[in-house]
Amino acid sequence: MIFADLPVADAAGALLAHSQLVAGQRWAKGRVLDAGDIAAAAAAGIARLTVARLEPGDIGEDDAAAALATALAGPGVAALAAAHGRANLAARQAGLVQLDAGAIAALNAADEAVTLGTLTPLARVDAGEIVATVKIIRYAVPGTLVTALRAAAVPLAVLPFRHRAVTLIATTLGAASDKALAKTLAVTRRRVEALGCPLAELPPCPHRADTLAAALTTAPGEIILVAGASATVDRGDVIPAAILAAGGRVERLGMPVDPGNLLCLGFIGDRAVIGLPGCARSPKRNGLDFVLERLVVGLAVTSADIAAMGVGGL
Repeated sequence: MIFADLPVADAAGALLAHSQLVAGQRWAKGRVLDAGDIAAAAAAGIARLTVARLEPGDIGEDDAAAALATALAGPGVAALAAAHGRANLAARQAGLVQLDAGAIAALNAADEAVTLGTLTPLARVDAGEIVATVKIIRYAVPGTLVTALRAAAVPLAVLPFRHRAVTLIATTLGAASDKALAKTLAVTRRRVEALGCPLAELPPCPHRADTLAAALTTAPGEIILVAGASATVDRGDVIPAAILAAGGRVERLGMPVDPGNLLCLGFIGDRAVIGLPGCARSPKRNGLDFVLERLVVGLAVTSADIAAMGVGGL
């Protein structure tokens, strides 16, 4: 692409590089200057114009942005129409954004004229939400560059929330407050149903490893949430001990997410058991959401995955 300050007479067919006031009318940047425009500019006393002119093999900004956006639109992602050198990618469904950070960094390092901005990996989105944007900085880029970037592109995806049966068990110490239990249930129901999942509630049980283990053994559902009457602070505490007693394993106790530090994650067979941190009684986003959302879309959640949540976990 040629970018230059030219005499008006030489600017026919080029793109106006900057918006320009001509005889009281504002011409937008990117306007393709025809013979009538050249005559009007000359009549207005304008001697020179800053313009961009495509060279053989160049691709205009909108076509380049559209081509890259199409290559980047994977499952659950739609490439929207390009305008002004920008093409957005939107979620077709609610879920989590899956992307390759290394591939995105490589694309952005290939040429400063091509940029791709995205949400963070595994960000939660609703249908229609913008998950990424391609912006071409110049009015045109070489077609060979676009071809190479399309070939190397790793598509983004939105992993959909799946129908998972979720069960809530609350434990009690002494005389339980009906109001507190009702609040925990209401907040948890809203959180779970927002992911498209049903929530079943079991009767509260005493905050002891044996009684909780019995409840876990017979509890229905693919994901079991335990709202403990007391915070879990050790692997020998009630919720981890109950998971073990029920024949399961404790994957992780504690997470580098605040609020949410005192979450416990275990598995009984292929069923996940989450000991809720105290902050889960609030509707505000916390560490429980990080884990629950991944489980609902079908991703494995390991101790290493939780350890890696510290960046962005505050």
